[in-house]
Amino acid sequence: MRALPRGLRSAGRRTWDQVRKQFITRNRRVAAGLTLVAVVISIAAVHVSAWWFSPGVLILPILCGGLLLWPRALRIMFVIVAAGLAYDVIEDKAGAGIVATIAVTAVFADVLANTRGKLGTRGLRADRMMIELRDRIRAQGTLPDLGDGWGSAVVLRPAGGSSFGGDFVVSYSDGKTLEVALVDVSGKGMDAATRALLLSGAFGGMLGSVPRERFLPACNAYLRRGKAPEGFVTAVHLTVDLASGEYTLASAGHPPAARFNANTGQWRVSGARGIVLGVVPDLAGAHDIPDEGVLRRGDAIMLYTDGLVEAPRQDIDEGIERLLGEAERLVVTGFQSGAPELVTTMQRAVGSSDDCALVVIWRS
Repeated sequence: MRALPRGLRSAGRRTWDQVRKQFITRNRRVAAGLTLVAVVISIAAVHVSAWWFSPGVLILPILCGGLLLWPRALRIMFVIVAAGLAYDVIEDKAGAGIVATIAVTAVFADVLANTRGKLGTRGLRADRMMIELRDRIRAQGTLPDLGDGWGSAVVLRPAGGSSFGGDFVVSYSDGKTLEVALVDVSGKGMDAATRALLLSGAFGGMLGSVPRERFLPACNAYLRRGKAPEGFVTAVHLTVDLASGEYTLASAGHPPAARFNANTGQWRVSGARGIVLGVVPDLAGAHDIPDEGVLRRGDAIMLYTDGLVEAPRQDIDEGIERLLGEAERLVVTGFQSGAPELVTTMQRAVGSSDDCALVVIWRS
């Protein structure tokens, strides 16, 4: 067999190298594959069988392109799909309904590709990232083991059934002292979730790293560091000595915590008061009132956000009174099992559409 001339072989190699360069990235290979599928469907609908290869099947490569392709490659594919669809219309294999459906699907796929393009992800990577982020936030909101004689319960309910919200919990324990901060970012649901994600990491890093009396001022300084404040933040900070039961409560514009006294069998509202975070330049000069006491056997402390006590056209004090009344059932049912039910009951009572959070710590 006669060999090809050297010049022809060189031209063939150059052509092959150019083809390889064009398809060197996964995005281009996937785009070529989906485009080929779309072309086959368009031609087969005319020359094979519209029963098996209906033009409506073009929706599948379009949706796959929205998930897997960058916007530029997807729009190039749209042009080829449009040409194939026009061929089907000319051959009377596709009607106005199919064309409209494919057009709407293409718009949806373009929006999907643009969103994922901004995130720098394709396929289901963005969804996996969000799931992992959600799991990490939930793990961060779980209080550490407090040792014998202590118990805790945390309930977080973002607005609208979302996985993310504006309420979050951060905690730290060295085995001797427990520090817990319950934070409420202004807004609700996904609107406040992005700020809450940022602040949960920052506040969690400060907890246990700065003296307890400097925690809220440090959080305020962090919020004021930005060029333009994005809204206020309320927080309550609890420090408990796990050996003696002595505790200190500090508040920054947050609804008052409540303490259960096992001797009297009653809940009492804490007197801790302070200015919301992010409003004044420095909390060091602001007038705040901490609350101190001792948790004895059977006592408990309850932290919560305003989503549990605020209702339209109703004073917040009425909501707090209702919460304390419902909290009396916790003593009978148990703090651990009764906390989720308490949140559900209060959400129904006040008709809450806001993020809700509850933290209960007790000495058994």
